[in-house]
Amino acid sequence: MEHQDHSMPGSNSTQSHLIRYKEGLGKYNENMPELTHAYNEFTRHCFKEGEISEKYKQLIALGISIYSQDEYCIIYHTKGCLDQGCSENEILEAVGVSAAFGGGAAMSQGVTLVQECIQELNKPRH
Repeated sequence: MEHQDHSMPGSNSTQSHLIRYKEGLGKYNENMPELTHAYNEFTRHCFKEGEISEKYKQLIALGISIYSQDEYCIIYHTKGCLDQGCSENEILEAVGVSAAFGGGAAMSQGVTLVQECIQELNKPRH
């Protein structure tokens, strides 16, 4: 299997995946606005600050995303972790916890896609 370079802008970059998700959700919303609104409100409520901080909710979501092999959610929640101030080591510890449950499949996502996302999303923007 050939390794894809997610660090370069293009169809396989982290940013491109985030844009594709948002565009897909927008198209879905055109046909299913009530369902989309209900889903967005539900997830907004689930991720808001409560007894568990937004930061830790993003780490939990990342671990579940890795375990379930959901590449779009891995990218989305890696970004969420970074946006909430998670350090690279905190994210990589979440990868380890997920790998403890998900074995090699979870570890492979963590040591490839998650690390590629961190590198791309942590680049200074000009």
